[in-house]
Amino acid sequence: MNGFIAAMLRLRAFRPLAYREFRLAAYGQICGNFGTWMDEVSRGWLIYELTDSAMQLGLVRGIQVIPFLLLSPLAGSATDRYSRKTQLIITQSVNALIFAGMAALIFTGMVRPWHVYVAAFLAGMTSVFQQPARSTMIGDTVPSELLTNAIGFGALVFNVARVVGPAIAGSLIVVAGTGGAFAVQSLMMVLATIWTFQLTGTHRTPGRRKESFTQSIVEGWKFSWRSETVRAGLSCTLLVSILIAPFTTLLPVYARDLLNVGAPGQGLMLTAMGFGALVSAALITAAGHRIPRGMFMLVFSALYGLVLVVFAASDSFALSLAVMFFAGLCHVNGNALVQTVLQSHSPPEFRGRTLALFSMAQVLTTGGGVLIGALAVSLGPRWAVALMGIAGTLSIIALAVAVPKARAIR
Repeated sequence: MNGFIAAMLRLRAFRPLAYREFRLAAYGQICGNFGTWMDEVSRGWLIYELTDSAMQLGLVRGIQVIPFLLLSPLAGSATDRYSRKTQLIITQSVNALIFAGMAALIFTGMVRPWHVYVAAFLAGMTSVFQQPARSTMIGDTVPSELLTNAIGFGALVFNVARVVGPAIAGSLIVVAGTGGAFAVQSLMMVLATIWTFQLTGTHRTPGRRKESFTQSIVEGWKFSWRSETVRAGLSCTLLVSILIAPFTTLLPVYARDLLNVGAPGQGLMLTAMGFGALVSAALITAAGHRIPRGMFMLVFSALYGLVLVVFAASDSFALSLAVMFFAGLCHVNGNALVQTVLQSHSPPEFRGRTLALFSMAQVLTTGGGVLIGALAVSLGPRWAVALMGIAGTLSIIALAVAVPKARAIR
């Protein structure tokens, strides 16, 4: 076994694992993402169970727009100025309390729709600060020559949780209800905090501390706009986030009403998507800098929208699972590669602020979730997903034509 591990670590794709700090960060990321991806199923299922409303599926995600919209610049600046480890410990601990509180409300029969909205808002606040801290920590734990491989491995770790988490949540809902799912989510966040505590580095790239937070935020925006590579990556993420990625908002409608597979079926669909993302992340990790990242992120983002058209038309659960696999494959190639581009082309003192802008794509995803929920009410869920997918593909093609240098990003 030791010989196998040694041979694996000699491969460039797995070389970041030779560094203790990177391993601890990866363990914490796995546990934290288990909780996050379980929440993707349990929160949506709970609000649909309580309200029977597709519109409220979009609104419960839309409530997270507010903290991302208001606090992302502040979170990015804090990540560049202060301890990323402390930022993670605080946010993960708060998440554990939020999930535990939801479990208690459900088990006592006191849960109401407004509780779900409050929990979604608070979880959004913690995610705002958690995401740039976790992402930039990757660059703190490995040498610069392994940064691309480490980022790819981080995407791999993320999608391991994405594969398993939704299936666990769906099974727990059947066995122990949504309360059981939220209780396990809380446990995952506690474990993530324990791993993070064991990090020994400072995990801080001090910014120019004489600057005010406002000046620091503005400087981050200026850098992201001046760098054509960073600007192109953020534009691609913007289009995918508002027009394509929000289709997962309607998965409870597809699972319960169109495909008749219930909560376990919803979990399996997200698992299939996660497995596609896992395969894609593994390929990125192995290939590293050899991937033509600009071309890949544009092509696979455009394909992502077309895949949704097939998903919208499917009446077969087996076909829907296959389509979700390809959706995950496209999602990582159009998303994780953007993150790799941003970190590779941003100096350490700007990474937190650049990745905070990247994480603000969730504002657009939540806004897109509200839009697709409204379209589902007026046109039906199938037409809503299909039209959003087509619009997404056309917008990515327009970006590739308007910004030809985006295709040449390495």
